[in-house]
Amino acid sequence: MTPTTLLQHYDSAALWPAVLSDTSAYTLAAAYQDALALRSLRLARGEKARGFKLGFTNRSIWPIYGVYAPIWGTVYDSTLQVGEGESRLPVAGLCQPRIEPEIVFGIRYTPVAGASLEDLFDAIEWLAPGFELVQSHLPNWKFKAPDAVADGGLHGRLVVGPRLALRSFATSASELVQRLAQSTVRLVCDGKLQLQGQGSLVLDSPLQALHHFLADLHACPGAPALLPGDVVTTGTWTDALPVQTGQTWRAEFDAPIPALQLQLV
Repeated sequence: MTPTTLLQHYDSAALWPAVLSDTSAYTLAAAYQDALALRSLRLARGEKARGFKLGFTNRSIWPIYGVYAPIWGTVYDSTLQVGEGESRLPVAGLCQPRIEPEIVFGIRYTPVAGASLEDLFDAIEWLAPGFELVQSHLPNWKFKAPDAVADGGLHGRLVVGPRLALRSFATSASELVQRLAQSTVRLVCDGKLQLQGQGSLVLDSPLQALHHFLADLHACPGAPALLPGDVVTTGTWTDALPVQTGQTWRAEFDAPIPALQLQLV
């Protein structure tokens, strides 16, 4: 499939007719070039890039999906919703959507290439709880890493909750790594606990996930820079669970990270 065809399937929420990675020549590098071409098509029609999503940073889900390393994709103004502690979101237009509780960073300035964890800490303005609705255009969520990359990194929608000034949460990179690693989340649907997770599952801590992502971003030919004002959602703390209209989901993080509630309509 061409990037134009990929975009058509995205817009129609239609399943792909074939698995791209069935062709041995379809490598991860080729998939990222298709993803960048898809990004260009979306920007050309008026969408604006607002940051990045990281996927498969949670090592505990690697055997479930058969993807054994992190990937990344673009977040757009059309897929981003910034709210408070309670939000509503339509699920129409998504293909086999699932929900993930995550921590989102807001970027203050562009980090230098080869940035240290302390450099990254300085470059972050805020953190917030988030829900990412991910999607797959292959039946039953059966894919390989190149398919997931070409499929927009599986990104569907991102809901960002109340923001915390980073320096009110931690005063150094090491403290941020430790506090997020030790934090937990309860994923609740319609008042019933579904899953529990911990920040340490996300490449040991979400700041570590951001560090890994920046190295991958700089190594990808033609990839855009991380810009001031961008958001980066760092990956799920639990497995991704299927969703449907009418459900109310709640992510209950350890204080002082606020809870986030999302009604699907």
